[in-house]
Amino acid sequence: MKIVPLLAMAAVLAGCATVPSPEAPRLDRSLSARGQSDRIKYVILHYTVSDTPRSIKTLTTTDVSAHYLLTDTEQPFFYALVDESRQSNHAGLSSWKIYNQLNSASIGIEIVNPGFKETAQGRVYAPFSQAQIDQLILLLKDIVKRHNIAPGNILGHNDIAPQRKQDPGPLFPWKQLADAGLITWPEPSRVLARVPGYVQQLPEVAWFQRKLAEVGYAVPQNGELDQATRNVVSVFQTKYRPSQYDGTPDAETAAMLDVLTSPLPVVPPASSEGR
Repeated sequence: MKIVPLLAMAAVLAGCATVPSPEAPRLDRSLSARGQSDRIKYVILHYTVSDTPRSIKTLTTTDVSAHYLLTDTEQPFFYALVDESRQSNHAGLSSWKIYNQLNSASIGIEIVNPGFKETAQGRVYAPFSQAQIDQLILLLKDIVKRHNIAPGNILGHNDIAPQRKQDPGPLFPWKQLADAGLITWPEPSRVLARVPGYVQQLPEVAWFQRKLAEVGYAVPQNGELDQATRNVVSVFQTKYRPSQYDGTPDAETAAMLDVLTSPLPVVPPASSEGR
């Protein structure tokens, strides 16, 4: 005779368990706004200036962090240190086009590499292994596909902080990323065709400053070849012409800037009507 009341009580308790907490917000996720975009707009590449164990320690036990760390082991692999949905502290004071403080809009990838050392013959940079670059390209292709990253938005730390950073340095093979379809590159034949004209008449410094800003760099717009402008020119040369990156505006640098900021028009496919 007591079984029925017990069952009734169990049913009541079960019903109570399904009632939302009065402290929980009532959310309806059936609608989605058109005006939205992916938080991640950029990928920033760095070198660690350290070996793998010390890089791990720095990126996991200090305020400096990155989403991914690419090792320098015989078979390189990535440590995923920060989820892509979260911000990592890798970019610092930075700027590119309309964005400042790029930590909030980027994925940071640290590549284990000793960076450079000062010698009697000058600064000497360390190369990256081909195995590292192969792994990097695989990850970049995955990130680009998932977040629809524009080709002009895969950058070096020095691109976004040219007054204070050198990484990933002149030995980083940006051309391989271009050949993989990941970044834009000044088409060599177009550059070669423009060089003679710039040899005859090199543009004023203000022209270089305008063009560098059009690419995306934070650069003075004062018409003077000051140290800040030289630093930006050097970073640009490091990326696109690493054989000479002294920061001197010259004809080849002008030709590369001209080509990068003057994309070829897209020709629509020929119509098949009337055939």
